[in-house]
Order: sequence, then C-alpha cells, then structure tokens
Amino acid sequence: MRLTVYGGRRLFGEVAVDGAKNAALPLLAATVLTDDEVILENVPDVGDVRTMIALLESVGKRVQALEPDVYRIRPERELTSTPPDSLVRKLRASFLLLGPLMVRRGVSHLPLPGGCPIGVRPVDLHLKGLKALGAQIESQGGFWCASAAQLHPAEIHLDYPSVGATEQIMMTAALIPGRTVISNPAQDPEVHDLARLLIKMGAGIMIEPGRLHIEGTTRLQGTTHTVIPDRINAGTFLIAGAIAGGDITVRRCQPLHLEALLSKLDELGITVQEHVESVRVVSDGPGSFCGGRIEARPYPGFPTDLQPQMMALLSVARGSSVIKETVWESRFAHAAELARMGAQIRLEGSTAFLEGVMRLSGTHVSVNDVRAGAALTLAGLVAEGVTVIVDRDEHIRRGHRDLAGELNRLGAAIIEETSEEKEVVSSEVR
Repeated sequence: MRLTVYGGRRLFGEVAVDGAKNAALPLLAATVLTDDEVILENVPDVGDVRTMIALLESVGKRVQALEPDVYRIRPERELTSTPPDSLVRKLRASFLLLGPLMVRRGVSHLPLPGGCPIGVRPVDLHLKGLKALGAQIESQGGFWCASAAQLHPAEIHLDYPSVGATEQIMMTAALIPGRTVISNPAQDPEVHDLARLLIKMGAGIMIEPGRLHIEGTTRLQGTTHTVIPDRINAGTFLIAGAIAGGDITVRRCQPLHLEALLSKLDELGITVQEHVESVRVVSDGPGSFCGGRIEARPYPGFPTDLQPQMMALLSVARGSSVIKETVWESRFAHAAELARMGAQIRLEGSTAFLEGVMRLSGTHVSVNDVRAGAALTLAGLVAEGVTVIVDRDEHIRRGHRDLAGELNRLGAAIIEETSEEKEVVSSEVR
C-alpha cells in the first residue's frame, strides 16, 4: 500500500467515527465464552478486526455479517483449543483467547502474539492473572499452554494497569463462580465496554476506583451489544484539523473519552468546541499554535496511540516541545521519518525534544506501525510538495477503515495505491 499526499490543503467539513477497534477485539474474543448467539453492532471494518474474526472462525465460531458493521457470532462446531499460528502471530489481541478458550475447553495453546513492533509487549501480567485463578501455565516450544485443573476466584494485583491483562482476567473470571477482584486494573473506556458486554451476558461486574470486581457464573448467555466509538480515530481526525488548518467537526464520538487530548489542544492554543457527541476544531494551521509537553500514560492520561500524531502536530508548532513515552519503549520509530520531512527532533531514551518549524517538506517515508502511519499522513497534509508514504505491511488499514478517503472528503488530496489496484483515486481529489 502506498499513499501519495499533496500538501498545503486545509480541511473543512464533518467526519463520523467508526466503532473502536480496541474495543471490538476483546468483545469478539468474549463471544468464545458462550454457545449462545451474540450480535455486535458498530464493528469497524479494519484489518485487525478481520483477523480476529478469522481467529474465531478457526476455533469453531460462525461469524456472519448482517450489515457492514453488524455481526452475528454463534457456534458452528465444537470449540478447538489451538488457533492457527499464522493468524495469532498477526495480532497482539489474539492472546486474549488464551483464558476464554482454557475456561471453555479445559486447555488452550497459543504462540506469542504479533502486532506492531513498538515494544517487547510482555504477557507476564496475563499469565500472572491466569495463574492466580488456578490455571497451570507452561511454555512449550514457543507456545503457551494453559490448563484449567482447579480454577477458582482470586484477588489479583496488577503491578501495571495493563489493558490486555485486565481484559484477559475479566473474561476468564466471568466463567469462574465466585468473586474475583482486580486491584490496579486498566480503566480505559474499552475495558469498561467489555465489562458492559459481560454484564449483559450474565456476569456480575462492579467498577470502582482502583478495583474491579467480577462475580463469575457457570454459564454466560447471548446478547446484543454496540461497540463504543473509536476515540483514537476521533483524535486522529481532530489532530488532522489542527495541523492542516481549517474547520472540522468529528461526529459520533464521546468527548469524555478524549478529555486528555482536548485539554492539550486547548492548552496549545487551538480552538476546541465540545458537544454531546461531537467535537469541533478550528485552526489556522502550522505556526498558529504553541509547543507544549506531552506524556503518554495509561488512561486517563494522554493516550500512547495518539502520541505519534501529536509529534507530527508539535513538529510545526511555535517554539519547543517535549514528548515523553511511558507505555511502549520503542514507540519513536516515526521520529526518524518525520525528521526526513524536516522536523527538528532529538531523542534521549524515552523522551523526544522538538523545535517547531514553519513547514515540512514532502519526501518518501516508511510506515512501521498503525499510528505511525497516521502520523506521517498528517505530516504530509502540511508538507510542501508531495509526500509518498510506503506501507508495505498495510499497517494503516489495521486501524483505519479509509483514512485517505475520509481526509479527502474533508479537502485533502491523497492518492492511495494498493497491490491489487495500481491506483485508487478518490473523486474528491482534484
């Protein structure tokens, strides 16, 4: 996949946000916990979701699209305990199947998962949680084997509020009768969305500051559930409006989930107007806003998944900026690509120091993860000339249904090329 971005165009209009990829993935994994029919609505059509659907089908589920964003999940055959290595290694969230398959089948086998190369991505907290619930965990030739000899509820403290580990424990504990308590759980909106689904399925879940209570049961039932809006995609479009200049409104989003970003944009001097389910951003583009300090932290801190996009924005801010990454130790690969476009960035460990420039320059850059691809696309919007973004592994499509098309509808000029179609040009590009 390749994007050719013609810089210098302002953005105007409205864009609607799809369902959250990071919510849809654990929701899909949770359907393994029941033999009843589950219907999920507002499911985004992105690469990672398609991979998770393929994983569900590989272990015995039938996934039927009732509408483009509505799926019915029900059993097609008896569940199997070992999803294919080739699918698991494509997706980090595939590891969420370890506990649910174990609690349903008595045993499960999964290799270490794949995904974006943004850090070591340890699964130790997943394994710690499952062991506390009574699972026996063994490593066998690159695979993790979990067996449910004597499962029981437990009190589990997470040394770090890991989203994946919190979701893994929640799903597994939902089918273990009794009360499991997680202290220091992740508090992300996507975790709360999974809790709402599990409650509908029959589990008892209570969330309080610093603790999460799961009252497990012997059987979970089917239900219908709507995926929350994607706060990361919403934030990406808001940052696009801020960096390119113009006046855009992002609809079908939840401003409360975007509080860390919105307060930061306001702090930088960018006009932000919040409404019930939409946010408007008005900006004069590069040089019209000041630099600032960003520290990516677990929710409700600033999202690590918006850190690359903010680096693109601060590259063209007035004055100096500092970005500190505390979640993933390797999430600065996009800095070198932004520097190729003229950004003034100096890295020291987990901290990036930026001196804003008035304009970036178009050139050839490469994508190594989902959010870096979005950041380079946003940088291309304000670069002089043409920016060619090479995304050989189609990372951008893993998290964005149609990033180029949506930006084109707001006034950008982006040509998308894929291996199947030499050139796909939006009718909005002139």
